[in-house]
Amino acid sequence: MPTEPRMISLGFGKFARADKIFALEPLLGDERGDGRRTRVWVEGISHPVIASRTEQTILRDMGQDVAADAPLVDEAIDLASRLAAAADAGRVDLSDLGRRARRLLAATTRD
Repeated sequence: MPTEPRMISLGFGKFARADKIFALEPLLGDERGDGRRTRVWVEGISHPVIASRTEQTILRDMGQDVAADAPLVDEAIDLASRLAAAADAGRVDLSDLGRRARRLLAATTRD
């Protein structure tokens, strides 16, 4: 028995079918803010929809938990690599590493 395509909330009362979303792009810098978080490309719509939800949250709602967590894992590996290199060089910047670790831990908190 086929199931109905899942509707995903993009925020601001906007929804898209999960099977029609084909690209997500986080907004950065001045583009981000006032509830603007992610560009969402939806099949059949010529311009991206601006979502108030993060790309990770949208991916999780789409059932793509592994894809949503990939940037987090990449950042954790980068942090571990920087720590190892700094320790080998005898120059560990605890302030920088602490800031990066706090940001990484904050990213693991679900919306």
